[in-house]
Amino acid sequence: FQDQAMMKTMSGANCNLNVPAKNSYRMVVLGASRVGKSSIVSRFLNGRFEDQYTPTIEDFHRKVYNIRGDMYQLDILDTSGNHPFPAMRRLSILTGDVFILVFSLDNRESFDEVKRLQKQILEVKSCLKNKTKESADLPMVICGNKNDHGEIFRKVRTDEGENLVSSDENCAYFEVSAKKNTNVDEMFYVLFSMAKLPHEMSPSLHRKISIQYGDTFQQKSFRMRRVKDMDAYGMISPFVRRPSVNSDLKYIKSKVLREGQSREREKCTVQ
Repeated sequence: FQDQAMMKTMSGANCNLNVPAKNSYRMVVLGASRVGKSSIVSRFLNGRFEDQYTPTIEDFHRKVYNIRGDMYQLDILDTSGNHPFPAMRRLSILTGDVFILVFSLDNRESFDEVKRLQKQILEVKSCLKNKTKESADLPMVICGNKNDHGEIFRKVRTDEGENLVSSDENCAYFEVSAKKNTNVDEMFYVLFSMAKLPHEMSPSLHRKISIQYGDTFQQKSFRMRRVKDMDAYGMISPFVRRPSVNSDLKYIKSKVLREGQSREREKCTVQ
């Protein structure tokens, strides 16, 4: 988030990492149920694929990076495909900086849901941008998962997915397989490039560091002896908790109020 006066703190087992708010971002993953959202997040965080399906209510993860001595924080919100609380989904959209919309290539209804989500994101963020004068850029990837199932099971053509992003240079389309780890890293690379974030945030372009290095992680001189030629490191916070709804609402309110206390403003509807 972009307020340089604020700092975000990541507390772990043996570390306390301060990341400038200007280097802190939230990635929101949306889509219907059973399309592989959590599998894509798992690939990003730890390179693993879980065969067993567990419905997601809402999962929150945080990864902190030391890239050439600068600290970055990426919060990842893995949302429910059922959307039991529409107001919560709108709040997630309002607080998001980059978006991944996931559908399954063998499920036409999940593709239709992504089209609805894309429209909702553009509408909700447009409302906020009109009040904060933020950049019009909205980095987004539309992701057709399960391309390992083969053409015989396909229900969505490639050109249909490409048509959703054809008019927006800040939106890209990928067909991936979280199970086979096909195109997943490339998808994140492009998303971070569109968001003007360091490409080293991509899963394969940084050294994965254990929480035990937390005390020295943010030092500009931090280096791993075995990998002296690499200057990008990432560490997952093991005890992170999602910010409260109240905190998210205060964040949105502060963004709007910073643009002028004296003039009347319409309200972006959250509920």
